[in-house]
Amino acid sequence: MKKVIIAMALIAGFSGMAQKGPHRGNRDTMKDVTPEQMATLQTKKLTLALDLNASQQKAVQELHLENAKLRKEKMEKIRAEKAADERAKPSPEEHFAIQNERLDRMIVTKGKMKQILSPEQYEKWQKVHHHKRMHKEHRQNKGKR
Repeated sequence: MKKVIIAMALIAGFSGMAQKGPHRGNRDTMKDVTPEQMATLQTKKLTLALDLNASQQKAVQELHLENAKLRKEKMEKIRAEKAADERAKPSPEEHFAIQNERLDRMIVTKGKMKQILSPEQYEKWQKVHHHKRMHKEHRQNKGKR
């Protein structure tokens, strides 16, 4: 009986430690990556997943580069505001504008991907993209409970 209790305590302890591990992935090491490098990595991952041809790779690379530059620009602005302690919680109107801009950019990206990819590739991209977004939202919501 004593051994069973000790084993259960060890299992509970190890599972607790496993859950406390760094869930940020490689975010800290990736913060110094240039937009060009990020676009290249994203394009190569997509090429492997969807078997893109050379012209598709080039078009997707340009799209990823454009999005990566926008993201990098926004992140630098946010970091500068945080460093200057000027970052306040956005008002409901500002939050709406930010979300609206983000969704507009996603719609444009989706339209461009539809033009670049074949119907089969586009369908597979949608499934993978949707799965990634749902997984990301699930992780973000999990921490807010």
